[in-house]
Amino acid sequence: MAQANTKASQDFVPVEEIRDGIVVLKDGGLRGIVIASSLNFALKSADEQNAIIAQFQNFLNSLEFSIQIFIQSRELDIRPYVALLEKQLENTIDDLMQIQIREYIEFVKNFVDASNIMTKNFFIVVPYSPPMVRQKSNPLSRALGRKESIEQKTANFEENLSQLEQRMAVVEQGLIRTGVRVIKLNTEEVIELYYKIFNPGEQEKPIQLSSVAAQ
Repeated sequence: MAQANTKASQDFVPVEEIRDGIVVLKDGGLRGIVIASSLNFALKSADEQNAIIAQFQNFLNSLEFSIQIFIQSRELDIRPYVALLEKQLENTIDDLMQIQIREYIEFVKNFVDASNIMTKNFFIVVPYSPPMVRQKSNPLSRALGRKESIEQKTANFEENLSQLEQRMAVVEQGLIRTGVRVIKLNTEEVIELYYKIFNPGEQEKPIQLSSVAAQ
């Protein structure tokens, strides 16, 4: 019998590494990711809504490269909030206050379970794919071997990163003009995002970007 050709799951993921908050693909391409705040569009006046739409249209028309807008919808994870309440309960001496906190915890749990509350995160993926240039090997390259390869790889990354950062600046400035606040994801946040994408059944701690929501 022929043996089945099995591959690891990471073989199907085109990501080489995540470095300095940047996704490095196996083909050499780079991806930067920013998280964007939402707008209370329905609460705006008609003039404000038209201004926002016009600014967003101008933003899209100004782009000379493609972007990906990714919306992540997940059930609201109240475990961090409940854990905070339970910790407060442990530190509460007053009996009446303890009863009120316990009742409030049960109320929150039941309300979320019955209402099926969802949270949404909005991400903008900015790509940069450098031109592929095939360089012929020379005796010096063969003599230096892997050391030169690592140094060249680092130099290429820095050069490509500069191009990507220029694109990300264009995206950030364009969105800010529409009233949307954005923050670039760091390495830990990008890893967490990809983990949740490839493991949708997992309920881990949500991405903490309070600086976006608080502004």
